[in-house]
Amino acid sequence: MNERILQKLEILADAAKYDVSCASGQSKRENKNKGLGNSTGMGICHAYTEDGRCVSLLKILLTNYCIFDCAYCVSRKSNDVKRAAFTVDEVVQLTIGFYRRNYIEGLFLSSGIFDSPDYTMERLVRIAKKLRLEENFNGYIHLKAIPGASDDLIKEAALYADRMSVNLEMPTEQSLKLLAPEKNHRDVIKPMEYLKNEIKGRKEERKLIKKTPLFAPAGQSTQMVIGATQENDMQILGMANYFYNKMELKRVYYSGYVPISTDNRLPAIGTPVPMIRENRLYQADWLMRFYGFNVNEIVGHDNPNLDLQVDPKLGWALRNLDKFPIDINTADLEVIKRVPGIGVTSAKKIVMARRYRRLHAEDLQKMGIAYKRASYFLSFSNPFQLQKDLTSMQIRQQILALQNSKYKADFSNQLALF
Repeated sequence: MNERILQKLEILADAAKYDVSCASGQSKRENKNKGLGNSTGMGICHAYTEDGRCVSLLKILLTNYCIFDCAYCVSRKSNDVKRAAFTVDEVVQLTIGFYRRNYIEGLFLSSGIFDSPDYTMERLVRIAKKLRLEENFNGYIHLKAIPGASDDLIKEAALYADRMSVNLEMPTEQSLKLLAPEKNHRDVIKPMEYLKNEIKGRKEERKLIKKTPLFAPAGQSTQMVIGATQENDMQILGMANYFYNKMELKRVYYSGYVPISTDNRLPAIGTPVPMIRENRLYQADWLMRFYGFNVNEIVGHDNPNLDLQVDPKLGWALRNLDKFPIDINTADLEVIKRVPGIGVTSAKKIVMARRYRRLHAEDLQKMGIAYKRASYFLSFSNPFQLQKDLTSMQIRQQILALQNSKYKADFSNQLALF
């Protein structure tokens, strides 16, 4: 790799890290004394498929030049940063070169907006098209759909990409107008609606005609920046719920705002969004997608923000103690999934196992569920049963004490390794 492309890669991989539409992890271990391999943190990230497999992706921007001046964005036109732009051929060569060396399994490509949405989108399409048709590349490709680009370009991109995403950026239209007045909320919604309708139509067509070309087979996703404006978690999750139901998105990603410049519209430098808030939003999102929770059960006007001390499922259970304890041997699967400490897979194991005999507390412990947490919400007529006359606050305090003791034990075990 020549020095010029290496410099571009360093700049444009670093700029891409703020897009969390795929989970990523980087290392900066250097290759010394001509050892084997290196990890310089330039562009290779990790994403996870629906079946839990981890795949490595080349995650870069086509360019960090941008005609917009969004206050929250590191690549905005008024920011004093190093600028760079790849050519179409350079991105193709990088992808194929990294793939042949077994560094990556796919490409995650986004971009600042060069000249116009169509001008930028056309180059993203050319890259994906060249990879598929000229290089015969069958790895994973995730492309950003540029808001404002024509339907024809979005359509062509989806014929070559596995997943498309249009970043919502801000949770509400008011916040977008405040921090990105040059952008239009409708420009974000329009390509989402187009992709939703096309994906659905192509699936129906494929049932009749097997040779119908694939069209964004991994669906579409979006990202919201949280903490740059004052939206509460009820507003954020309400918007996510809307996109899941109305736009049929596969994922909504939550990116905690990282203070990168002084602006009276933004939080002060030195006050980043707590990582635990991101974590709680993802946990709540998981409950909506896989556990059958309605957004109004997780947050509401009485509790508009998620509790940072306890996870959302435990928070719901503590607010609804009248629904507990449940009998694990008779309760429906959907009810069992709502017990803190029991995940979807464990709940299915419980329903399967009880077909053969009545389950007891020790059986659940062997299944690997978080039994100490779950036991407060279960009913057993055996010596393992805990007192069920505790108040919500008492249960909360006892579970938090269990968590703290576990963290201390884990920390002690780590120290023992040194």
